[in-house]
Amino acid sequence: MAARGDSFEPFDETLASTPLTDPWVHALGESPVYAPDYAAFERLLAIPLSSDKGWQSGGLANGVDSWLAHELRRAGFGADEVWPRASRPRIVPRDIAALLELLPKDLSSEIRRRLTGGGFASIVPTDARILGRAYEKQVDVAIARWDRGPELMLSTKTMVSSFGKNLANRFEEAYGDAGNLRGRYPLAAVGFFFLQRSTILDDEPDAFEKTVDMMRKLRDLGGANGYTATGLALVNHATDGAVRIELERIPADVRPEQFLIKMIEQVLAATPVAHHVDVRSKMERRNIPVAEEDNADPSDR
Repeated sequence: MAARGDSFEPFDETLASTPLTDPWVHALGESPVYAPDYAAFERLLAIPLSSDKGWQSGGLANGVDSWLAHELRRAGFGADEVWPRASRPRIVPRDIAALLELLPKDLSSEIRRRLTGGGFASIVPTDARILGRAYEKQVDVAIARWDRGPELMLSTKTMVSSFGKNLANRFEEAYGDAGNLRGRYPLAAVGFFFLQRSTILDDEPDAFEKTVDMMRKLRDLGGANGYTATGLALVNHATDGAVRIELERIPADVRPEQFLIKMIEQVLAATPVAHHVDVRSKMERRNIPVAEEDNADPSDR
């Protein structure tokens, strides 16, 4: 009997066919400039928006999570390192991934098949639930290991209608979550990414102004009680069926580009140079002559 899929499965085929291109477009010695793959973002969001439920589809948030995880993989973080993974199981602890790399191919394939088939939720769960300072929080996108703890934790939210009515509650929740996670993991990159339907620009322009203002105020201002970074994007599903990410009205300091740069920079700033060497090399536009300490030890074979 075939294993039952999960809520991320509709995005698997699109992610598998989307190459992990180099996201950095600056030259050696220049300030980092990140170019998100917005075409991939539009293709992923088109999947739930083109469904029968359209804007009411719960898959919209999963599309955002899938894209942000894809962007982190483009930046050089490993396929097993970023959760949710691009295929099931969505979460594979580093030790399990290292074990699978070291086992004979047939045995490794069999264990992967069993893990993917379900029934091992305590080992390879679908959701990353992380204990904060006061309560356990489901984190939408994460990078974590037992020996480092959580290194990156993203909360994502979507809003497609009744913007002014719901905005205050949404940001009150976000502010509490930032304090909860930063309180326990002050060195981790903790981010908040918000996707709104572009109709907010014409239907509730005052709510859009409040959104931009709150995205700035949710950030850490020096007291370790806010997010490392926040990012905002708008999406439009046109009558011709096209899905478009609209950024023309988004101020530069809350756009996705700066969000991804700040999150990646914090992960690198909080770890030694021998960790995340591929990510550093891509970002710095040079080959860093340091061995990655993350690799599984072949002597364990």
